[in-house]
Amino acid sequence: MRAHYNETRALTQEAIVALTRKFSAEFAAGLIHTNPETLERCASDETEDLYFLPDWVATPRSTDDVSRLLRFAYAHDIPVTPRGAGTGLSGGALAVHGGLILSLEKMNRVLEIDEKNLCAVVQPGVVTETFQNQVEALGLFYPPDPASRGSCMLGGNVAECSGGPRAVKYGVTKDYVLGVEAVLPDGEIIRHGGKLLKNVTGYNLTQLLVGSEGTLAVVTEITLRLIPLPKRRQTLLCPFDTLEGAARTVSAIFRAGLVPSACEFMEQDAIRASERHLGVQLPYGGSAALLLIEVDGDRDDVLEEQRERICEVALEHGATDVILADTADKQREIWRIRRATGEAVKKLAVYKEEDTVVPRFALPELVQGVKEIAGRHRLTTVCYGHAGDGNLHVNILKLDLDGAPMGDQDWNEHLPIAIEEIFRLTVKLGGTLSGEHGIGYSQKRYMPIAFTADELALMKRIKLAFDPKGLLNPGKVFPD
Repeated sequence: MRAHYNETRALTQEAIVALTRKFSAEFAAGLIHTNPETLERCASDETEDLYFLPDWVATPRSTDDVSRLLRFAYAHDIPVTPRGAGTGLSGGALAVHGGLILSLEKMNRVLEIDEKNLCAVVQPGVVTETFQNQVEALGLFYPPDPASRGSCMLGGNVAECSGGPRAVKYGVTKDYVLGVEAVLPDGEIIRHGGKLLKNVTGYNLTQLLVGSEGTLAVVTEITLRLIPLPKRRQTLLCPFDTLEGAARTVSAIFRAGLVPSACEFMEQDAIRASERHLGVQLPYGGSAALLLIEVDGDRDDVLEEQRERICEVALEHGATDVILADTADKQREIWRIRRATGEAVKKLAVYKEEDTVVPRFALPELVQGVKEIAGRHRLTTVCYGHAGDGNLHVNILKLDLDGAPMGDQDWNEHLPIAIEEIFRLTVKLGGTLSGEHGIGYSQKRYMPIAFTADELALMKRIKLAFDPKGLLNPGKVFPD
């Protein structure tokens, strides 16, 4: 059941009624929605139990629509929350102060795939996997691949600077955004960048907007870099008897000069959850941890050499075996299980997910520290994530160490303390609060752990320069 969070609403009921009439007079039918089903659909995302009901939902089809809507909202002091597919994991697309949800789902066209310049121009509502399939049909490759790629949208990926398993070799969303068209909170349209691989003309507004979580502007068009599609890939599973052994192996692989295209970590409880969720089994699923490692490229001999070296390193650092997924079907099945992990773990109990990230070499200390902290507070944790770039997803379940449901009093007492301790450990190890999920609403209270007061003040001044009235995605990123 979703919990209803009662933030201070920006508008009175009388103002909402009056503005609804003004919306109807100003905009064509079908653009503004007030029916309960649409409002309810946009009141939550994939973040735990958060729920905030908006007053209106708009579904623009063009940049001009977005501009007109923002201009209207700015003139009438209406909070506006941009939204894509609602797959976010930090509450970043929720209307915490009510107001207008600006859903970009209907701006879903791939405007151009430029094979000569290896780039594409897209609208923000394009589903990530749909776009990937289109460019791969042309022998091209867009590497960022968040777990929700089958439903998440490119605009949301830009807002959160999404990553995924391939980030270890290919980078994250920011490494592929060459330019943007965006609308400022007052309705002004700006453009920056384009089909250029070099551009140091003025401040880099493109990269400032990537990862800004919809707090500075609404991105309405994106120019994305593409690369040639690798022709071959090989997938390995490496089981370990200890979590620390698996974590240590990750750094050892890279220190050996090897750069896999994916290096994923799953502890036993995460593996078991996925197996039960999908009704399948992984080889060595009973191991303390598994590393899923993939290499890709164009030459079989090079991939085989990389595979052999990875096998050697893994066995030297405690792997009990190395298994090759030697068919495309086996590769797909392994990845299906890995990609289902998040959804599967969330079905085990009430949970709170953290998206910690540390330098790769510090991963063993983070894994060990998380377990020690959880143990002291008698909390169950399930860990998995993108080990190759030090990104560990820590799911804290409302279960005690014996797997029994935890009472509300113990949960409410111990959970926030444990989270703060995990974040302080993460920062101490050279890491930070979020690798790819963003800060949004759910993590904003912890920002002072990662930043000084002066650093947060500077970020707030940037926000103020873009959004003087504080109307665009309010209640996000900055602690209250």
